[in-house]
Amino acid sequence: METKEKMKISKLMAYILRHTPKIDEKGFININDLLKEIKKVYPWIEKKHIEEIVESDEKGRYEIKNGKIRAIYGHSLRVFIDYEEDLDSKFLYHGSTRRNLNKILKEGIKAMGRQFVHLSIDKKNAYETGKRHGKDVVIFIINADCLRRKGYKIYKAGKFVRLVKYVPSDCIYDFA
Repeated sequence: METKEKMKISKLMAYILRHTPKIDEKGFININDLLKEIKKVYPWIEKKHIEEIVESDEKGRYEIKNGKIRAIYGHSLRVFIDYEEDLDSKFLYHGSTRRNLNKILKEGIKAMGRQFVHLSIDKKNAYETGKRHGKDVVIFIINADCLRRKGYKIYKAGKFVRLVKYVPSDCIYDFA
């Protein structure tokens, strides 16, 4: 499967697994049911292609268990995933566009229709995330200990992503 095709299918998978009511309360859907949905757009796809996407996903966005698949993070629907808490990170990063700069500095970072705010463990991934919203990217540096002191738990999701319910503006250490 070509890289471009793989990316398109992965985006469709992410949409289905994050935003459609076909998933259960823990975010899972039977892998064959996901396959049926994807076949509506890509009739040639097979289960092995989905498995290949999951195995090669460098961010660890997906999980397959007992014949079911789910997205690990990014849900707009209410799902209950037992995340491991991150007790070690000192600084985390959030990419956004410059047009959001003043609002974020004033109001903090909100989940915006998702269950959690997505933070990155490094600037590179935060920048890549910010680029999806525009070219003029700003990276916010978040003081993780500040979040913890205020009672916000930080959760590990995927290889590079951390989740938190909200980032108050006074926990934003700096921006670049």
